[in-house]
Amino acid sequence: MSESQSILKLYGTDRSTCCQRVKVVAYEKELDLSLEAVDMMGKEHKQDAYLAKQPFGQIPYLDDNGFTLFQSRAICRYIAMKYPNQGTKLLPDASDIKAVSIFEQAINIEQADFDPNASGLTMQKLFLPMRGGKTDEEQLKKHVDGLRMKLDGFERILSKQKYLSGDEISLADLFALPYGTKVEICYPDFFHDSSRPNVRRWWDAISNRQSWKRVLVEAE
Repeated sequence: MSESQSILKLYGTDRSTCCQRVKVVAYEKELDLSLEAVDMMGKEHKQDAYLAKQPFGQIPYLDDNGFTLFQSRAICRYIAMKYPNQGTKLLPDASDIKAVSIFEQAINIEQADFDPNASGLTMQKLFLPMRGGKTDEEQLKKHVDGLRMKLDGFERILSKQKYLSGDEISLADLFALPYGTKVEICYPDFFHDSSRPNVRRWWDAISNRQSWKRVLVEAE
């Protein structure tokens, strides 16, 4: 089996949001991906053998025929760059400076504006109670209000184009799926506010992709 045909190994769990981010990209690229389960309860990710691959003891990390890489967004970029002509095109042409710059802008919007509020909301509303903790209502309100304000910006962007970086889907849109879906579990109509029709259109388009549906089924 050649390197280009090798099966990618992702070390993590099906329910991890960061693992789900990688999986949806791999499925969009029509790749074979082997999920190598990490025993989180048994603290496997804190053992020396694991730390040699992921020095922070977090999930996931990728093994591609002996090449290892961690941080989910970096893994996604690697996959999209390695297989540019397979499956869905998720990156702009490197020679198109304007398209690349707009793509980087979209990537930063997701990571700096969307993710902190979506993940913070999820932590307070969903994860803390699941782990026996108590929701900090002040922090929850901060993240809810913050995400709504950021979605107002999304609405202005999406009123002019279909996706965050233009009229074609990209990594930036897919990156929003894991925590966006958690937000939707907490507040089912969060992305369906009548004041943001383009956010609703965008969210429905990305969250109903077959690649993401497959990720969710595998997490059940």
